[in-house]
Amino acid sequence: MRLALQLADKAAAIGEVPVGAVVVLDGEVIGQGWNQPISRRDPTAHAEIIALRDAAQRIENYRLVDADLYVTLEPCSMCAGASVHSRIRRLVYGATEPKAGVIESQQQFLEEGWLNHRVEPTGGVLAEICSDKLSAFFKARRAAQKAAKAQRKLEASQSGGDIV
Repeated sequence: MRLALQLADKAAAIGEVPVGAVVVLDGEVIGQGWNQPISRRDPTAHAEIIALRDAAQRIENYRLVDADLYVTLEPCSMCAGASVHSRIRRLVYGATEPKAGVIESQQQFLEEGWLNHRVEPTGGVLAEICSDKLSAFFKARRAAQKAAKAQRKLEASQSGGDIV
């Protein structure tokens, strides 16, 4: 999980929501990813998806049997589905995602009886650190937006124009 936290910092550095993910097989990291949907202009470029794709490429198999996925934030429905389809053994996540998390927050997706593979979920690993990283990111983003709005207002008042 500590490596996933480092990868989350890469996402934050490029203006993405700081989420990182790592795939581990037999004690070896075989896949890594961090959020990049904005920078890649790809709605599927979540940290988990990138890490699963990286792992599949490295082992040359789309099935990641006996692998574990570590992610700093509770997965959304897309990422939870990808974890099932990739056949990972265990999903370990840090912070819960109250709005879109489907492992425990909005749903218990992995417990659905119709799924053809069982993924063992473990939540709350380094949850406070993961949550603090997300909170700090959004706090800084709100402050930047507030400062930009104040700057626009100041410029408009100096030019005598209306705020756009």
